[in-house]
Amino acid sequence: MFEKAKDLYRLQKQAREIKKKLKNTHIEADYEGVKVIINGEQEVIKVEISDEAIADKSKLGENLEKCFNKAIKKSQQIGAEMMKDVMGGLNIPGLGA
Repeated sequence: MFEKAKDLYRLQKQAREIKKKLKNTHIEADYEGVKVIINGEQEVIKVEISDEAIADKSKLGENLEKCFNKAIKKSQQIGAEMMKDVMGGLNIPGLGA
């Protein structure tokens, strides 16, 4: 029982370290003149819109959506990859093979 508590504490510590890394990880995505930079916690850092993208206002909203979704998907993949190493050492009944 004590050993499991130590393992849980170790995993919590690793998760906090990963969260700190994610906050400092910048993910960039671009789509048809729109560029978005978010961090690994999916907070927006910067948005750039080219003159060409602004000129085509009929597509601007759609291009923004696609660009943000692309950035969020990248951040989720990065976060999942970082957490995979932590979760690999955890044996929780019902969550693994």
